[in-house]
Amino acid sequence: MLKKNVINFIGCDAEYEEAKVVLYGAPFDSTTSYRPGTRFAGQAIRNESYGLETYSPYQDKDLRDCHVFDSGDLELAIGDSEKVLAAIEERAGEILKDGKLPFLIGGEHLVTLGSIRAVAGQYPDLHIIHLDAHTDLREDYLGVKLSHACVIRRCWELLGDGRIHQFGIRSGEKEEFSWAAEGHTNLHPFDLEGLEETIENLKGKPVYFTVDLDVLDPSVFPGTGTPEPGGVDYMTLQRAVTAVCSNVNLVGCDVNELCPPYDASGVSTAVACKIIREMLLAIGR
Repeated sequence: MLKKNVINFIGCDAEYEEAKVVLYGAPFDSTTSYRPGTRFAGQAIRNESYGLETYSPYQDKDLRDCHVFDSGDLELAIGDSEKVLAAIEERAGEILKDGKLPFLIGGEHLVTLGSIRAVAGQYPDLHIIHLDAHTDLREDYLGVKLSHACVIRRCWELLGDGRIHQFGIRSGEKEEFSWAAEGHTNLHPFDLEGLEETIENLKGKPVYFTVDLDVLDPSVFPGTGTPEPGGVDYMTLQRAVTAVCSNVNLVGCDVNELCPPYDASGVSTAVACKIIREMLLAIGR
C-alpha cells in the first residue's frame, strides 16, 4: 500500500483505502530539447496549491469531498529513460490493480508513455485524448526514440490507428502532420474544435487524458519548456478538461510540462494548480 506524501496537493489527503483517485509525480526532464526544469513541477504545484481554495464555484464542488490520495513524487533514475518509464508504469499499474484512477503530474511529456503502458495493458481498447501545442509524432528526435518529441508516436505503437485524438496542435514537422493525416491519429489543429464531438463518440470506451499545458498560449502560461504562441486561453482549457473528465470513461490521466523556473511570478504554477483542481473535481462527479 502506498504511503501519503508529507506535502499534499490541497484537499488531497484521503487515506489510500478510501481514495478513488491517486496522484503521483514524475520529476523527469532528461529528454527536454529546449528549456529544462519540468522536473520541479510536482513540488511547485503541491506548494503553490495552498493559494487555492478546495472549493470550485465553477463546479460547486469541494476537493475535500472527492477522496484523493497524494502519493508524492517517484524517485527516478534520472538519465535512464527506460528505467524511468518502467518506474512510472509500475506505480500506475499498482494504482490500477487497487481499482483506483492514476493521475500523473509531470515532468516532461515523455512520462506519459510509462502511464499509457500500464493503462493499455489493462484496457486493450484504450483511446487517448491529447491536448498539446506540439504533434509529438516524430519517429525519433536526433536519433532518440524515447523523447518528449516522440511520445505520442510511441503511444500509437501501442494502440494503433484511430485511437489517438489530438487537439490544439500548432507546431511540428511537416512529416508529422502528413503522417497524422494518413489516418494514424485524429489531429485537430490550432484549437479545441471537435472535442465535444469526440467526447460523445467515445462514450463508454476507456479513455486516457493527457494534457500538455503548452496547449495554452504563452501569454497565459509562459512557464513551460517549449512555449508556442497561438494557444488557447485559460477558460477554454478549463471548460475542456472539465468536459472530458466528467463525460468519458476516464481510466487514467496526466498533466505535464509546467517549467517553474521560467515564470518567477508563479502565475504559470497557479494556472497548473487550478487546472488540476478542476480535473480532480470533474472526475469526482
